[in-house]
Amino acid sequence: MKIKNAMLYLVLAFLYSCQPSGKQEQGANAQEQVGEETPTSYEATFSSLSDTAIARGFNTDYIMGHFDPAKHPDFTLVETRYADREGLYLRKDTYEAFLRMYEAAKRDDVNLLIRSATRNFDYQKGIWEGKWTGARAIENGKDASQAYPNPKERALKILEYSSMPGTSRHHWGTDMDLNAFTNEYFEKGEGLKIYQWLTAHAPEYGFCQPYSPKGEARPYGYNEEKWHWSYLPVAQPLTALAKEKLKDGMITGFKGAEVAEEIGVVEKYVLGVNSDCLLSIVPSR
Repeated sequence: MKIKNAMLYLVLAFLYSCQPSGKQEQGANAQEQVGEETPTSYEATFSSLSDTAIARGFNTDYIMGHFDPAKHPDFTLVETRYADREGLYLRKDTYEAFLRMYEAAKRDDVNLLIRSATRNFDYQKGIWEGKWTGARAIENGKDASQAYPNPKERALKILEYSSMPGTSRHHWGTDMDLNAFTNEYFEKGEGLKIYQWLTAHAPEYGFCQPYSPKGEARPYGYNEEKWHWSYLPVAQPLTALAKEKLKDGMITGFKGAEVAEEIGVVEKYVLGVNSDCLLSIVPSR
């Protein structure tokens, strides 16, 4: 319980730093009153984070990736020396934090490489529909349209690693895939060295692995992705906003969308992340 209280204190401290001066006294009082964490305090924390997101100009269109990152003022092009190809975009704040992390890793003889960054709704739709129709093989090498004719079963199989359009954290510009796309790569040799460095140091720069191993602590959501890292100072308020405003019925506009409500994609996938990425805030350097 002490650990949870400390995590909650960090969240409230972050919110306090983001408030206009007229609300700082109220924020300070809230910090003084932190005691045993209850469901009410947990929900209040998410509500405050959601308010922070709204105050910063975020809305459901942003969460769902309905914009062009190449034209968005808060985004910047990733230099090719940090990526495996041209044309990748990240939020400016996320990119700046990554560059600081990159330099620190380099000093420890660890090379970080961005393999995937922002993917808006249309980009994610291309990935999803490719797998839905069988034009693109899913992770087990099968044609999902043939192997899983039942729409819900097919969607659940694709959802092991790929998001429905409108529900991906990659829409936000806060999330990136690093170095490789298989967990096996990060379990030995150079990959293990990279992963051990990230787990030890990425939180110092504000990053968290949202898709930790599945189990009792995280029963729902995508399978583990050791390559996927999220910038919490922006991603946490967006997650809270999604919890408050994003509904399954809003997930439309692509093949297979009709099963989104039946599956419960918002609760189980958008919110089905590592608990450390929900409440534990470590400010970026």
